[in-house]
Amino acid sequence: MEMPKDARVVQGGSPVLGTPADDERLYKIVDVLDEVAEETGKTLAQIALNWLLQRPTVDNIIIGARNEEQLKQNLGATGWQLTIDQLKKLDAASDILPAYPYWHQRQFPMLNTAPKLY
Repeated sequence: MEMPKDARVVQGGSPVLGTPADDERLYKIVDVLDEVAEETGKTLAQIALNWLLQRPTVDNIIIGARNEEQLKQNLGATGWQLTIDQLKKLDAASDILPAYPYWHQRQFPMLNTAPKLY
């Protein structure tokens, strides 16, 4: 498949390289996004944006729509909420082992209460 000429990942004719990603984790996340999209009738982008909006540590998100249609699609992420079960599935699929000292603190939940997520 050829990269679209107006794709943001291409600058000056060559792909912009980033840090390597854990493909297995990414596929797991997309699988859950697909599942939740099918349950809700929303797009994957709308599910992802809505999930971010419901995170207790996220105050706002910035969307960079390429055109008016993409902006309208992204705005469709508001005005509704994912269920607690859907949030938990997305949280589980996207969870990573945090950097020290956070991974260590997870071992002592009685000393480090987590923020209420739901």
